[in-house]
Order: sequence, then C-alpha cells, then structure tokens
Amino acid sequence: MSDNSTHDGAFAAPHDPADNPLKASRLDKLNAAREAGVDPYPYRFDKNANAAALQEKHADLPSDTETEDRVRVAGRIRAMRNNGMFIDLHDETGKIQIFSHKDFMSEDERSKLAFLDIGDLIGVDGLVRRTKRGELTVNTREITLLSKTLLPLPEKYHGLTDVEQRYRQRYLDLIMNEDSRQTFRHRARLISVFRSVLEEQGFLEVETPMLHPILGGASAKPFETYHNALDMPLYLRIAPELYLKKLVVGGFERVYEINRCFRNEGLSTRHNPEFTTVELYQAYADYTDMMALAETLFERAATALNGSTIATFEDKEIDFAGPYPRRSMTELVREATGVDFMGIDGDEAARDAAKALDCPIEGHETWGQVVEIVFEQKAEAAQIQPIHVTDFPRDISPLAKVHRSDPRLTERFETFVNGWEVANAFSELTDPQDQYERFLSQVQARAAGDDEAQMMDEDYVTALEYGLPPTGGMGIGIDRLTMLMTGNPSIRDVIAFPTLRQKR
Repeated sequence: MSDNSTHDGAFAAPHDPADNPLKASRLDKLNAAREAGVDPYPYRFDKNANAAALQEKHADLPSDTETEDRVRVAGRIRAMRNNGMFIDLHDETGKIQIFSHKDFMSEDERSKLAFLDIGDLIGVDGLVRRTKRGELTVNTREITLLSKTLLPLPEKYHGLTDVEQRYRQRYLDLIMNEDSRQTFRHRARLISVFRSVLEEQGFLEVETPMLHPILGGASAKPFETYHNALDMPLYLRIAPELYLKKLVVGGFERVYEINRCFRNEGLSTRHNPEFTTVELYQAYADYTDMMALAETLFERAATALNGSTIATFEDKEIDFAGPYPRRSMTELVREATGVDFMGIDGDEAARDAAKALDCPIEGHETWGQVVEIVFEQKAEAAQIQPIHVTDFPRDISPLAKVHRSDPRLTERFETFVNGWEVANAFSELTDPQDQYERFLSQVQARAAGDDEAQMMDEDYVTALEYGLPPTGGMGIGIDRLTMLMTGNPSIRDVIAFPTLRQKR
C-alpha cells in the first residue's frame, strides 16, 4: 500500500486540503457523492455524439425547436449557471450547452448537480433542441459524473497564460487553450501528410534501434547509458542514418523512419534534447532528387495545415511553394561578406579571413569548418524564404559524396527557412574506402578533443563493401517545421512535453 493511501480508503493528499479551501470544498462534494451512492470515478460511458457533429447535423434547426434526437455526450464542464441548470460542456471537438431542468429530469438525477464543479467530467443523456436565443442544447434526462476533479481550473477569462506552467502542466494548457490543441492536431497532420507522400512514392516505413553501440550518423554530443546484462555502454541515437543505409544495402530501395533522436546539448527556442525527424533514403537518386522531394513534402504539408502554401510566422509570410533557390554555401558567404573562400587555400588563410570578419575562431578549425562558421555568422539569418543551401565543405560532411566538380566540396544541401535549418541531405557516400578514411579523420578529431566527432563504425564500412547503390538521403526536422507552419515561436510550443529544468 502506497504512502498516499489510508486503510479506510480516504484520500491522503500530499498537501493538507486545509491549505487549499477550494480543494477542501471539492473533497466534501466527492464524499457527499459517495455517500449518496454515486461513483465519482466510473469505468466507462457510452458516448455516441460529439459537439461538432451535433452542431453540423442540426445547423439548420430553427430557434425554439425541440427534436426527438436522443444523444449521449460527454466532456468537461467549463461553465455553470443557475446552480447547474445551464452547463457549458466542452469535448475534444467544441462546446455544447446542457440544460438540466425539473421538467425533464427526475429528482434523483437533479440531485447529482449538487456534486458538480467547473472542471468535472460528466456524461449526459438527453434530447437535442435549439433555444429561443439560438443555442444548440441537450435537454438532460440523465447525468453521470465521470471524474470528480479536486483542483480548480485556471480562472476562465485569463486562462493559463504563464508560459512555464503551460509547458510543465501541458494537460492544463490543452484544457484551457484551443490554440495549443490545434497546434498538436497540426503536428499530427503534418506527419500524416509526410507518410502519405512517401508511401505514394513507394517508400517503406521501417524502424531502427534507439540504443546504439557506436556513436554515428551525425556530429553531436550523445546521451550515454549502460546495459547491465551485456556489460556494455550504449548511446541514445543521435541519428538513424547508418542503420537505414544498411537496409538499402540489403535491397530495400526506398525506406524512411519517423524517429526520435537525442542530443546531449543546450536548450533554446529551436533545440530540445529529444526531437523528431523523418529520415529517408532513395536508391539510384542523388541530392537533386532530395531537393525536389523536400519541396513536395513541404508544399503538401503547408497546404494541408493552412489551406495554401503560405504560412505566417511572426510578422513574415513564408511561401513553401517550390521550386526553391539553390545556392552554394560559399556563394552566399561571398554575397554577404565579399570574401570568396573558394579562392582561399589552406586552413590558416581561411582562419585569418574569418578573423578579419570578426567571426569567432579558436585556431584549430579546418577550411571547411571556417566556411561553415562564417556562413552561420554572416549569411544564415538572411535566408527567410525556403532555400537549398548546397555544396557543403568536405571536411564537415563525413557521410556525403565528394562534389563532381570540386573535391573540396560535397553533394550536400541544407534547406533553410526563416534562417533555420529544417532539412539536411546528401548524395550518400558509397565508396567504402573513402568512407573508412573519413571515419579515420573523425576519430582523429575526436582524439584531439572534438566530442561531437563521429566514431569508427567498421560494421557500416563492411556493409558498404557489399555495395550501397547510388543513394540520396535526407533528414527533416518535424519540430522546427511544425513551428514555422503553425506560427509558434518556441520548440516547446510544438513538443507536448518538452525537457525542462526540474523545479526545486
């Protein structure tokens, strides 16, 4: 028996109800209901209608008209008037008025109103009518208490406005804020659209491990854990990439995974330690095919969520209609700074050029790392409308094919919107010897102190030795894309239960 239970069945709250008179009042009603033989927490209720469906079904019903449509609705009490005679009942789809009057209810049924508070969950059996004032209403015949709430909801007219409380108590946020509920409906719709598009194009949805024995697939700090039975360390995955490409080696030509990834890094309005991506791989394709696929996915999702390809984020209208511009990273840097890094040879010369631009340089960066830093500092924020930033340096792209026209670059792009990266894609590296050498470079960087560098994955190299066909691969950030398409400024607004610092 838990510490919060007593032998006589009474609820021993973690805080004394005497400190909370509103809770004490609700506990009194709870006990009164039980004494009257009313179960405040029954097992089920046969609901056969919801508010939105009833509003649609009876849209043409004239005022002051009764029907013989007997329904069973259920939801949460959000307002009560005249001692429960009028109740605003909210379910997942909307609101409907409940009318509880002696002309329609027995005394036993009406007595249950005394046990009710705003916030309680109830079920109602009754007949639909429209009042003289035009309000669609259910005339109650029977009322069932489905869950007696012991804590009051936030005050009706101000709602739940404390941002931190919204994140910590998401259930309250969802009860009080329709906009929050709509955001999560939109998130689910976006994922559904992605699935539909990919399955239309012949992609197979797969699942790969979340526990990885070797850190790989991206450059990031991991979460580490330990498996006792196997006596071995494991990492929560930072990306599913290497496993998905092994499936392509095995003969699945188009695969995708909607996956949770974990990175042990900082938090911000765009970063959460666990986040959701869709990652996909297409055999016999390259990064230009991935650009076209990204545009299709984004167009279809924006249209499904907003009715057009245009989404409003803060004060900006963003048009997700393709095709998007394709500009190389070095070209955008040159445009923003006047410095052409393609004309600079050597790591030290690149670092000197970056320092002259007042970019943060520590002194160990390679040419490609410098280009990336300068892009992030000087050009990234200007990429508001969707754009494919292409041709990333080779030394920051250990899993991408060398560019066909310049060995310093790779066939890699990132799609930027509102200055944010929302997609990352390659012509995948398929040469096992080249891959081995790139892994070696990562191992050396890790040994030199770069804890985001990847590890040597000999099994993946072995898989490549059995032959990976020409392949295009892409990862898309579901959380950031949902933010942009729903106008939410923080990643915590689109993740139901974001990671937060514990309250003392």
